[in-house]
Parts: sequence; C-alpha cells; structure tokens
Amino acid sequence: MQISRFSEIAQDFPVVFFDSYGVLRNHNGLIPGAIECVEQMRARGIHVRVLTNNAARSPVAAAARLAYYGLPGIPAEEVITSGATTRHFLEQKIRSGKVAYLGTPAAAEYIISAGLEAVPVAEVDFDKLDEIKGFAFLDDEGYDLNKDINRTINLLRQRLVPVVVANTDLLYPVDKENVALATGSIARLVEYVLGRQFAKFGKPASQMFQMGLDSVAQFFPEVSPKDILMVGDTLHTDILGGNSFGVTTALVLSGNTRADSVDLEVRTSGIIPDFVCNSIGE
Repeated sequence: MQISRFSEIAQDFPVVFFDSYGVLRNHNGLIPGAIECVEQMRARGIHVRVLTNNAARSPVAAAARLAYYGLPGIPAEEVITSGATTRHFLEQKIRSGKVAYLGTPAAAEYIISAGLEAVPVAEVDFDKLDEIKGFAFLDDEGYDLNKDINRTINLLRQRLVPVVVANTDLLYPVDKENVALATGSIARLVEYVLGRQFAKFGKPASQMFQMGLDSVAQFFPEVSPKDILMVGDTLHTDILGGNSFGVTTALVLSGNTRADSVDLEVRTSGIIPDFVCNSIGE
C-alpha cells in the first residue's frame, strides 16, 4: 500500500483521535517523534484526544502513564477509555448489588464508581450466586487464566445477568515479535462456550468515538465526523471503528500491524484505512 507522511495528513484535520499503545508508545517506550507531533498539533490549534481500549486505568492514570513515558502534554480530560463507557453501561443496567469481574483491582474502580460492589471472580461465593447482579471482563491481567475462566463460565451458566466486555482487543503486543491474548479473546471464548452475546465497549464500538466527539464539542461546537482523523495501529478496532463512525482513518505501522503484512491484512479483512503511515513521528 502507498505510505503517506503523517505530518502532511494531520495538518488537514482540526481534530485528531489517537489510539495509545502502538501509536503514541509501544514496548520500546514513546514512538520516536511523538512528543514533537503532539506539540505541533497544539501549536496549530488541533484538538487532540486519546481513545484507548485499555480499561485497566482511569483517564487520570492513563494520562499519568503517558507522562511517565515522557509525554506529559495530554491531560486526563483528553483521554477516553473503554472503562468509562463500561461504567455508564453499569450505571444504566444495574442499580445495586455485586458485579463479578475478570481483571485487576485498579480496573474494578469502574465498577465501584458506578456505585456497585466489585468482586473478583476468584472470590465469588457459589453458594450465594443470587448476590451477583452482573459480570465484567475488564483487563488482561489480575486472574488465573485457567482457573478463573472456568469459574467465569460456571458462574454465567448458572446466573443470567448482564455481561459487559470493557476491552474488545483480541491481542496485545508484548515485544517486537510476540503477542498475548487480550480480554476480548477471553470474552469471545466464553461467548462461544455459552452460546451468548455480551455487551461490548471500546473500539470498534461507536460509544468511545461519540464520547470523543462530545468532548471536543465543548470547545468546538460545530465539530462533526468529517473533521476528525482517527489514528490507530489495529484494523479490527481503530480502523473499523473509525470507518463505521464516519471519520477519516490512518493506520500506523508502529504497533500491531507490521509493514511486511499490512497489504495481506487489509485484503483479507476488507477493512481499508484512508491512509497508511509508518508512524506519527514522520
């Protein structure tokens, strides 16, 4: 595919949505040129938002994480997480009670902030399953991959409760060559085994894009999807979600999608980005 320079593309848009991991940073730290890229956008008056499927951290923690890696120029109010959309779902669907979850205690803050009691699936009392009012797939870590997934399946076989998937990512890179299963893969396995469909948030679902647009609209009231460039490293989340929401999309080759496989992945998936760039640093 034709490779475009990101700096030349971005200057035509008043709003840019970035994915975080694989776009702003990866396993090596910040993407080279990321700091300069964001600074140049600020200088041009471009509205920046970070849309991340990582439900393990709050917007405050996610912004602090970027600052830790050397990118301090993105405040928490400019970070949209899949956990925020999950919290909204829980607030609407479950009025009170306990919500069991797979994930870390930090990710469980999204349940607690919805006014509910968070219970790790490992600590669920199967003699009191009537206390469980919902279930959330939150994070890639914080549980035993074998034991707790079996507990999840058995819990959901016995309790027909709302189930939400906060992170729909199937894989995440752990180094240049290798990946690990992400929360979305675990949720899909459980769906398949149980023959059920769960409520899913995070990209490619539209809720995060709408929250990003609403956030920008506070400062740019006339904003519409045509004003937005979505920048991501994954076809099935960032690019599919952006295409579906009607924004322009740019696929970068600094994360999940590699330069030697991008042509094949686009052809086989049918998910076509408007632009392909090596990274945001060019």
